[in-house]
Amino acid sequence: MTRRPLLEIDVRDLGTARELHLALRDALGLPLWYGCNWDAFWDAISGLVEMPLQLRISGWHSLSQRLPDDARLMEQCLRRLQAQYPAWAAQLHFE
Repeated sequence: MTRRPLLEIDVRDLGTARELHLALRDALGLPLWYGCNWDAFWDAISGLVEMPLQLRISGWHSLSQRLPDDARLMEQCLRRLQAQYPAWAAQLHFE
């Protein structure tokens, strides 16, 4: 299977952690039974789904202000994937 060259996820209008997880689930093609928490997100991106070559997160600044803990945890998961599994990870763009 060929990895998508670019996936953009717009997070600027998301107001809750649940909305963020559902947006990630839908955009990344996570299963419907995805647990909507950061441990489940890590499990999904590190073994369940194929990440795109590039991942652009639009509205990052506003999300970081509204949901600072969730934004930090999401970024940690994505950066951990880059460190531990660089061949599977996406190049990240937080805009």
